[in-house]
Amino acid sequence: MALRSLVARKSLGLGFRSEAKILAVGSTAHSRGFQTFSLPDLPYDYGALEPAISGEIMQLHHQKHHQTYVTNYNKALEQLHDAIAKGDAAAVVKLQSAIKFNGGGHVNHSIFWKNLTPVGQGGGEPPHGSLGWAIDTNFGSMEALVQKINAEGAALQGSGWVWLALDKELKKLVVETTANQDPLVTKGPTLVPLLGIDVWEHAYYLQYKNVRPDYLKNIWKVINWKYASEVYEKESP
Repeated sequence: MALRSLVARKSLGLGFRSEAKILAVGSTAHSRGFQTFSLPDLPYDYGALEPAISGEIMQLHHQKHHQTYVTNYNKALEQLHDAIAKGDAAAVVKLQSAIKFNGGGHVNHSIFWKNLTPVGQGGGEPPHGSLGWAIDTNFGSMEALVQKINAEGAALQGSGWVWLALDKELKKLVVETTANQDPLVTKGPTLVPLLGIDVWEHAYYLQYKNVRPDYLKNIWKVINWKYASEVYEKESP
């Protein structure tokens, strides 16, 4: 029972409390008694973000890459369920990396799709109200924030994510990066993701080749600040 309780807290929850509170990540109860997850639909067509992000990239990114994370996450959760039932502590420990990587990939991409929206639906329109004020207060201006995120995203070695987050403990906005598919909560349990930009090559290579800075420059044209503002309003202390 102790093993079952510990793993339920650390593995199934993944510590993604901040992300889970602001996501509607599709999940269903499995007949064997554990939860599985499904690929969320996009709220826009694959080609709707062109020319900033091509329809081909969006389709591959969503249907292939994100789907793979979901599939492997569910597989790892099933294996975890079996390992707990058998009391196999070694197998439980071994599964942690797969759960973190694939579960993180699912959580991160589910946020990413909501962070984007077509130009005709408000994409790229800067935030107003409390989030706009907080950006000016914490970074000086929207332009300064964009420069900071672009610089940190371009400098991130290998694959990962760059985030604009609300630190609920410090009551301020911060910019963070995470490696691979690590979710933002791995940088601190009080961090709430407002905006996450995927800087894995699969997010841009077919269109921008190895010029990540160009991708980062253009993605701002389709950023959904309305969504970020709604999360900020809900989560700000």
